[in-house]
Amino acid sequence: MSGKMTVAVLFGGQSGEHEVSLVSSHAIMTTLDPARYEVLPVGITREGRWLAGAGAHAALVAAADRARLPAGVTLSTEVAGPLIEDFDLLHAAGQVDVVFPVLHGPMGEDGTVQGLLELAGLPYVGCGVAASAVGMDKALMKAAFAAAGLPLLPWRLVRRVDLLADGEAACARVEAALRYPVFVKPANMGSSVGVSKAQDRNGLRAALAEAARYDRRIVVEQGIPAREIEVSVLGNDAPEASVPGEIVPSGEWYDYTAKYLAGASRLLIPAPLEAALTERARAMALEAFLAIDGAGLSRVDFLLDRETGALWLNEVNTMPGFTPISMYPQLWAASGLAYPDLLDRLIQLALERHQQRRNAWPAPG
Repeated sequence: MSGKMTVAVLFGGQSGEHEVSLVSSHAIMTTLDPARYEVLPVGITREGRWLAGAGAHAALVAAADRARLPAGVTLSTEVAGPLIEDFDLLHAAGQVDVVFPVLHGPMGEDGTVQGLLELAGLPYVGCGVAASAVGMDKALMKAAFAAAGLPLLPWRLVRRVDLLADGEAACARVEAALRYPVFVKPANMGSSVGVSKAQDRNGLRAALAEAARYDRRIVVEQGIPAREIEVSVLGNDAPEASVPGEIVPSGEWYDYTAKYLAGASRLLIPAPLEAALTERARAMALEAFLAIDGAGLSRVDFLLDRETGALWLNEVNTMPGFTPISMYPQLWAASGLAYPDLLDRLIQLALERHQQRRNAWPAPG
């Protein structure tokens, strides 16, 4: 017996964030301490096939859309070992001690894979089924935040069926509730995939059509002149918040290109905020995390109005990026928790939460 813990790192997936997952997972697998962990790479292809073994990551990288890989990132396509085709995670309980899902977006970050892992009886890093589902769906997330009394910008939900029935009427309803500019987002997507900024009716039509490519439900949010502030949260029932960071996007706003492709956006860590505002952002991040019953990790995003100074909660990301340029690990590094130690802590939290699920509250008497 080696005494090492076997960690299955799950990556790829069928969402529009497939390539981001490949980069995030590569960083995690190459950072996990080989003296403590045996890493089992497990990849999900765009078609939904499961591959495992040392060659799994290289196989998915070889088939990836190279144009969507983050700027400055080079991933090897050399197969470094055996490849298990059609890997069955449901029967891996005796081989795997904990799963680290590094899946971004639908069919990975939305509770689907978390439900599979629950059925398999496997501990896993990150939020559970309900928190993952609510955290992925921007409309449900906003409903949870509103119920918790957290500050949200005005927004409206548009369904794809509404666009098909009468697109002009759908646009008119948005215009009656919000002023331009507005941001239009698929309800269930991350990394700003399918997100557009609309300045007028023509832009709104195009933005709704683009978002409808990715989801049957679309969130339209009031646009403001904002600074983008982010806080990393770590923990289970007693979570902790990192120092806040600020994103200065290379473009007009922080879209997919600015996040991953341009390589020119700047991260200000810690964010240049007054002490009171810093503590407010951290406290609000913990409230948002608890409002969705988060576990393990999340990154909480805020919009700080440049004109009024109002701080608005934007969204929670239950599986934030772990690429070399990602905010989540950088914020914890600035808070005194280095990347390898952060991974250790996430695995420990996964095991703790799994034990909590198995241990029911004792009966009275």
